[in-house]
Amino acid sequence: MNPITLVEAVNQALNYEMSKDKDVIVLGEDVGLNGGVFRATVGLYDKFGPERVIDTPLAETMISGLAVGMALQGLKPVAEFQFMGFIYPGLDHMLNHASRYRNRTRGRLTCPIVYRAPYGGGIHAPEHHSESTEALFAHIPGMRVVIPSSPARAYGLLLASIRDPDPVLFLEPKRIYRLIKQEVPDNGQALPLDQCFILREGKDVTMVTWGAMIKETLEAAIQLEQYGIQAEVIDLATIKPIDINTILNSVEKTGRLIIVHEAARFCGVGAEIAAQVAEKGLLFLQAPIQRVTGFDTIMPYFKLEYDYLPNVKRILANVRKVMEFA
Repeated sequence: MNPITLVEAVNQALNYEMSKDKDVIVLGEDVGLNGGVFRATVGLYDKFGPERVIDTPLAETMISGLAVGMALQGLKPVAEFQFMGFIYPGLDHMLNHASRYRNRTRGRLTCPIVYRAPYGGGIHAPEHHSESTEALFAHIPGMRVVIPSSPARAYGLLLASIRDPDPVLFLEPKRIYRLIKQEVPDNGQALPLDQCFILREGKDVTMVTWGAMIKETLEAAIQLEQYGIQAEVIDLATIKPIDINTILNSVEKTGRLIIVHEAARFCGVGAEIAAQVAEKGLLFLQAPIQRVTGFDTIMPYFKLEYDYLPNVKRILANVRKVMEFA
């Protein structure tokens, strides 16, 4: 079995599910003949044809609304936005329709939609191509938000998202699209949604992160070993709803919590995690909760983007801060 990248794992999951379920439809700008801006849908058009792999006009509002109509008629659309920065015209249908149909019809109708989008910085992209606004969508009742951090999790979580009866925003960290390779069996086995993954066990400090920030967080955990500090690293994976029990169990063991995300600090998902831990696990804490995040500014152009993104140095500085408390 050849190792594959994260973007190839997305393609593999789409290919598998479309082969097994004729109701799965892929739509979006350039997803067909061109195979997608990052080639996540390459080969699907030739295999499944133009009725199931639909090249749409450059109209995100239409893509979002069309997916709602498809879902209400029994299909399972997977709608791609080329970049997260282009997703906002589609927010109307996501917030006002897709997320509400289960409630609006008292369970008679659901909206099994996956909205896919590459997100995050670190690839020297221009403005509107490096957004990390997952908290905006996590605030919508009825909408799941899922972010994989490796090829294996991209494959398993995308399968689970397509099979979920309710709408899912599936954000793919493009900085690590081709950075990591893993052997990913194409066996159709989904991974559980709404569950964290413990990537590394430790007893001294809990570090919670997701998406591309897994890379820097794991690197920091390795460097901490030389100081005798064992860090537990948790991949949040499902941003909404949060698997708070796994985090609380870890904090009960370590007594310290650091949250790492590249999104802006104010009202980020890290703030929700910190609030829930403070409410439910305050007596576990031996030190104040720390957040290592992006800044409350627009994501800068490529010359400054790595000054904006959290790095190993900033993570280590916050670990030292919490370790100062006895």
